[in-house]
Amino acid sequence: MASPTTAAKPAANIVPKKKRHSSLRNEEMTAWWFVLPAFALLLIFVFYPMLQAFIISFQNYNLVGGTKTFVGLDNYKTLMTDRSFLASLGHSFYFAIIVIPIQTIISLGMALLIQKKVVATGLFRTLYFIPVVISTAVAATVFKLIYNKEYGLLNNFLELVHLPTTNFLSNPDTAMNGVIMLGMWKAVGFFMIIFLAGLNNIPQDLYEAARVDGASKIQQFFRITLPLLNRTTAFVVIITTIDAIKISGLVFVLTNGGPNGATETAVFYIYQMAFKQMQMGYGTAAAFILFAIVLAISLVQMRLFRNQDY
Repeated sequence: MASPTTAAKPAANIVPKKKRHSSLRNEEMTAWWFVLPAFALLLIFVFYPMLQAFIISFQNYNLVGGTKTFVGLDNYKTLMTDRSFLASLGHSFYFAIIVIPIQTIISLGMALLIQKKVVATGLFRTLYFIPVVISTAVAATVFKLIYNKEYGLLNNFLELVHLPTTNFLSNPDTAMNGVIMLGMWKAVGFFMIIFLAGLNNIPQDLYEAARVDGASKIQQFFRITLPLLNRTTAFVVIITTIDAIKISGLVFVLTNGGPNGATETAVFYIYQMAFKQMQMGYGTAAAFILFAIVLAISLVQMRLFRNQDY
């Protein structure tokens, strides 16, 4: 028979229900106090402005006079037949279609190269990442000099190999390609780091087992690396798509939408409408159309990658 002292020990460790409930409630309240400041900032600086912008998109709102007139869906209907807006969407999609696959492949290739630990790995990581931290204005200004017809490095190289020179940014057929090269140079280092993190999370035991079974490097890449990088690739592709479609800063500094609107992207068009022509209602409606397009594309991409998840 157990002694009274021994029998009393388990009872002493039992926490009353009321006390446990009170402890959980206190923890929940503490968590809410941590979340509340961030939620308040989002409410004030994100959700409320978005609601106001959505309301403005149904108005004829001129910033100069400050006059507001409710026009219903007129802004949206006009945008559907606005050739300038549709052309700017086309330029944005052209940029995205070229950048997404090429930038993703280059980023993954660079990550695979610097994953191997050699003497200069740290140096190469730094060099590849430097364009990411360089200011957009500085990068665009430097590339503007490189593309210059008279003294730019690009035309000097073309002369060296006896090829005809060109005014890269003044030609409507090549101007967008110049923006694309700058955009990829600026962003590829960031996504390289993302891929590197994904590669480092793949267990090395899988590669060792594959080598024992006689798998080649190519087979290991397609059977192990790519499938296990599915979620990382999904993140990179979705973020690249969003960044590519809303490209504007590089265009603003490098070409200012020219020549003849050949590099005018959707976001640059929205800026022109809202803050140069002062048609805030029209520009806001264009912004919400672009938002809906980006959201739809992102949801489709997420669904596709989820179906391929392992």
